[in-house]
Amino acid sequence: MNDPATTLTTRSLFHFAFHVRDLNEARRFYGGVLGCLEGRSTETWVDFDFFSHQISLHLGEPFKTTRTGRVGDHLVPMPHFGLVLLLPEWKALAERLRQAGIEFVLAPQVRFEGQPGEQWTMFFCDPFGNPIEVKGFASLALVYAS
Repeated sequence: MNDPATTLTTRSLFHFAFHVRDLNEARRFYGGVLGCLEGRSTETWVDFDFFSHQISLHLGEPFKTTRTGRVGDHLVPMPHFGLVLLLPEWKALAERLRQAGIEFVLAPQVRFEGQPGEQWTMFFCDPFGNPIEVKGFASLALVYAS
């Protein structure tokens, strides 16, 4: 098994492509609300720097989700995507989303408090229903703590 301290120091990027119904609305959400920088685009897709990872939003029907993922006593949308941030950045993003009036599927909260893997989490959807989870950790070395 990989040592988390070692694997987290190696930097690689993920790429995720998915559907949205309107590129301008996607620009307002991903660029305006989340603060992601826009990259290349055409009439049918746009790339964003999603917290140092690449997402490509293509015109089409978003993937179907169901609330079957259990997070504590809550059911959250599956499938979903997201990211892990250090706690100060996570708190700043949570406040930014609150200020933008984003409706949370799961409001910002701490899980496993005082235990290995203590984390903050929040779930929300983009304007097209694509679910996003953002986790926050005091240290990235704790992401895989058990």
